[in-house]
Amino acid sequence: MKPNSGTLVINIMNGGKAEAYEGVYQCTARNERGAAISNNIVIRPSRSPLWTKEKLEPNHVREGDSLVLHCRPPVGLPPPIIFWMDNAFQRLPQSERVSQGLNGDLYFSNVQPEDTREDYICYARFNHTQTIQQKQPISVKVFSTKPVTERQPVLLTPTGSTSTKVELRGNVLLLECIAAGLPTPVIRWIKEGGELPANRTFFENFKKTLKIIDVSEADSGNYKCIARNTLGSVHHVISVTVKAAPYWITAPRNLVLSPGEDGTLICRANGNPKPSISWLANGVPIAIAPEDPSRKVDGDTIIFSHVQERSSAVYQCNASNEYGYLLANAFVNVLAEPPRILTPANKLYQVIADSPALLDCAYFGSPKPEIEWFKGVKGSILRGNEYIFHDNGTLEIPVAQKNSAGTYTCVARNELGKIQNDVQLEIKDPTMIIKQPEYKVIQRYGQVSFECIIKHDSTLLPTVTWLKDNDELPDDERFLVGKDNLTIMNVTDKDDGTYTCIVNTTLDSVSASAVLTVVAAPPTPAIIYARPNPPFDLELTGQLERSIDLSWIPGDENNSPITNFVIEYEDALHEPGVWHYQTEVPGTQTTVQLKLSPYVNYSFRVIAVNKIGRSQPSEPSEQYLTKSASPDENPANVQGIGSEPDNLVITWEPLKGFQSNGPGLQYKVSWRQKDVDDEWTSVIVANVSKYIVSGTPTFVPYEVKVQALNDLGYAPEPSEVIGHSGEDLPMVAPGNVQVHVINSTLAKVHWDPVPLKTVRGHLQGYKVYYWKVQSLSRRSRRHIEKKILTFRGNKTFGMLPGLEPYSSYKLNVRVVNGKGEGPASPDKVFKTPEGVPSSPSFLKITNPTLDSLTLEWGSPTHPNGVLTSYTLKFQPINNTHELGPLVEIRIPANESSLILKNLNYSTRYKFYFNAQTSVGSGSQITEEAVTIMDEAGILRPAVGAGKVQPLYPRIRNVTTAAAETYANISWEYEGPDHANFYVEYRVAGSKEDWKKEIVNGSRSFFVLKGLTPGTAYKVRVGAEGLSGFRSSEDVFETGPAMASRQVDIATQGWFIGLMCAVALLILILLIVCFIRRNKGGKYPVKEKEDAHADPEIQPMKEDDGTFGEYRSLESDAEDHKPLKKGSRTPSDRTVKKEDSDDSLVDYGEGVNGQFNEDGSFIGQYSGKKEKEPAEGNESSEAPSPVNAMNSFV
Repeated sequence: MKPNSGTLVINIMNGGKAEAYEGVYQCTARNERGAAISNNIVIRPSRSPLWTKEKLEPNHVREGDSLVLHCRPPVGLPPPIIFWMDNAFQRLPQSERVSQGLNGDLYFSNVQPEDTREDYICYARFNHTQTIQQKQPISVKVFSTKPVTERQPVLLTPTGSTSTKVELRGNVLLLECIAAGLPTPVIRWIKEGGELPANRTFFENFKKTLKIIDVSEADSGNYKCIARNTLGSVHHVISVTVKAAPYWITAPRNLVLSPGEDGTLICRANGNPKPSISWLANGVPIAIAPEDPSRKVDGDTIIFSHVQERSSAVYQCNASNEYGYLLANAFVNVLAEPPRILTPANKLYQVIADSPALLDCAYFGSPKPEIEWFKGVKGSILRGNEYIFHDNGTLEIPVAQKNSAGTYTCVARNELGKIQNDVQLEIKDPTMIIKQPEYKVIQRYGQVSFECIIKHDSTLLPTVTWLKDNDELPDDERFLVGKDNLTIMNVTDKDDGTYTCIVNTTLDSVSASAVLTVVAAPPTPAIIYARPNPPFDLELTGQLERSIDLSWIPGDENNSPITNFVIEYEDALHEPGVWHYQTEVPGTQTTVQLKLSPYVNYSFRVIAVNKIGRSQPSEPSEQYLTKSASPDENPANVQGIGSEPDNLVITWEPLKGFQSNGPGLQYKVSWRQKDVDDEWTSVIVANVSKYIVSGTPTFVPYEVKVQALNDLGYAPEPSEVIGHSGEDLPMVAPGNVQVHVINSTLAKVHWDPVPLKTVRGHLQGYKVYYWKVQSLSRRSRRHIEKKILTFRGNKTFGMLPGLEPYSSYKLNVRVVNGKGEGPASPDKVFKTPEGVPSSPSFLKITNPTLDSLTLEWGSPTHPNGVLTSYTLKFQPINNTHELGPLVEIRIPANESSLILKNLNYSTRYKFYFNAQTSVGSGSQITEEAVTIMDEAGILRPAVGAGKVQPLYPRIRNVTTAAAETYANISWEYEGPDHANFYVEYRVAGSKEDWKKEIVNGSRSFFVLKGLTPGTAYKVRVGAEGLSGFRSSEDVFETGPAMASRQVDIATQGWFIGLMCAVALLILILLIVCFIRRNKGGKYPVKEKEDAHADPEIQPMKEDDGTFGEYRSLESDAEDHKPLKKGSRTPSDRTVKKEDSDDSLVDYGEGVNGQFNEDGSFIGQYSGKKEKEPAEGNESSEAPSPVNAMNSFV
């Protein structure tokens, strides 16, 4: 046996014989608690004996006769596998004529000449020993006789007309019939008086073998095989009996009991024949086992009563019959164990909103612990229909909402102790596809995109997967998957299909699909795909009372095949102008038979549909009026509901126009009181939808029916419905109202239901009115606010949540029906016990000195009981915000202030303050304060100043307003006066030292200058001398750098170039004028005056927008051309018609002009040519400066 194991190893590899170890083995495991035993294990050595030598004579067979070649293999363990082969080790072919039987023999239904051979060899393969034994070859010689005689079937196996077969339950049943005959018979199987079991029946060996797997007792019966050929048939009946080795109905299970508990071990088995049950204790028959007074054997059950720890044992149940046995061990463990919770502490559960949440609380203990669940730190026990509590401790929230999140506490308790465990529940928003992919039709070689825009919980990381036809996308670079879309480039026909967007998170999954249809790319010119043209030539034929044939001619399908036709109808008699859907047919069909209703004036129209859309409706067909008939149906939704205590209002949905089937539609309304031997009362009313029956008893059931009729007769008999006459207010109040206070905020109220007869209506439930009378701690009355809880149905109890602790309440209960509320029950008074108080209403810390602080507080707003004391805890805080040792002080409940002495100077303290009742401590309030510095620091406040110091120095609400290179910092300060502030800042995310700016005076704002544009900064505000005290940090970002809007024109390149050009032009003009002046020519001023008395009166040409011509003063016939437009326009771009700034009159050429040296110089700009013969030098003269300027410019 292996060490530290129960495994027994038998090794005969190094010698020894297997036969020496043959036998039955059983394993027993034992400790101080008992002994368990295994099933019997049978060891038998495998055997593969040799074939006995025998001399085989050749088989001489006449053609057409049957033949059986016997194998008769040696008996081995396990039995061998038989197969027939030839000398070449090739399997012999088998067929309906030649086949191998279950016993290994080779059967010939009839022999043929080709069956002649000398190497029919039977092989036996022993798998366990991996050996194959071979029989001596058998020779078969077939001789022919003419003619071959045909024979009717004869069974080769089994023999006779009947046989029996016994098989065990769960095994495979094999039945065989092999027949001889010529022609070869065909085998058929049936079960007498029943059917062959479906899904478990198989035919093998060319239907000669019937195989039924996993047989049961129901498969017992007579099975008939029938062999048939053209000459006749033969049959054999096999009577099958299914026996059964024992099998479990209820196997014994381990039992854990605590001392003094009761329990049972049940061992139930079945079989055929019925198995016997025997018990063993620790492997010993129970009859001779040590006696245990707490144990009693009753057949297949052991009953334990008031067990003790010495009753622990392992019991064995043995169920046996002649076909086998069952053995099962069951450990009865008597122990006392306090509860243990096996679920890990603070386990986190995450679920999607509106889905179930399962919170585990695996536990163990003896006696079996009771499990309770709480929510929150001080929550009450969870109860109600919104929770499901499983036996294994699991809490199920069927529909988890956002407010379901939080901490849940599982408490396990038994007589030996209690233990609890917290788990956390987080509720996540569901993942949604807010924009789904849409159906697309795209031309070949085009581009298409599917959108898939999602919304998900911010704490969950979604993954988006695209599928094509529910498979991965093709590995093709044409498929581009974006963040929220899928784009397919250069679409081909193989891209046609369904595309699915799947969004997965760790908690949920959603998907959406769209179909892509690829159509042929347009040729040149491009194919236009459009909706089909409407059908035409509608024709009605085969007119009958209830049917008609409609045919039509389809319109042009516009390059997209018509998929279907929609037929609509109009009833011109009842609803003219309104078209209703009738039916639709495939696009290949152009005629349809339509079902009709009586008394309808039909006309029809047809709409064609293709992948692009719907066509316009066709022109209506001719009208066809069907004959009238009695109604086919009765009104729907018939109801009987009373509106008053003494009436019954019967309502129904009237028939539509075409449902009337004829003129004169009316309704026969019938009613009678239910469960009373009463006749039907009927009235016939016009085409309305309501009838009121008056004078009825209050709230009694009535049978009601409404039948349609018209001028041609009645509709079929209508079905009856049950209604009730009107309700009245309930008569009596619920009795025996009892209140059970569960805790300080929850109570349970019970009441006896009222008799249903006194409800006088449909019982809707009960209402509980409850209100607070007074608080037991304050004895002060207040405005009574009644609260109402409604409990639906015939409930007799309810929970009252949200009560105030330590208060007196009253309640009453009323029954409610459809009419209203009944009388109230007598007021019931109950009181809630004390609870923990709320936090103190305030905590003020005043009068700081070097070593003391004064604390003042207010009592809790909600004491929830009698206050017993206050608890004050405080601890110092150093400059690095680390907490020092915690000091606790208990203060009487009647105190409202306290002076703390012997504190450290210039030290910050944190205080925790709460109140207590006898139930426990309430929530705490916290504050911080600082003792003042000594004389070396900031001066202490003047004694007797009468000014209460703030609770502690504090800088808060630091705000920033940033521009490009500066930022305005402001803050609020609470603390000693005359504080000196400073501002520290640095670039956000950097590790550089803080830069410090001192604030002058006690201002609460400061401007930081010289900042870098587009940069994020951190800023904080502090006060000098307050022991490292400063505000929390704020982050701001300066604006981006902007280009200057004021441009220095003197630095612009274009302006410098222009100035240089102007200077050069002036220089050239001066040089030309200087040359002309030095030539000394004469100027005929007098002639100018004679020729033109006043040059200003010469008109300008206004039709083309140019100035008047400036001509020579000597002749108007010269070919001087006018100046080009704008050639000398002033800088302000204005021109005066009679006072032009460019007029030469201003330069002394007018009547009043003065001519001097300057004037003669200016006169050169007139553009004249000298023609004095005496001068005669004009031809050599340079062009006038005006022309020179025009050409230059």
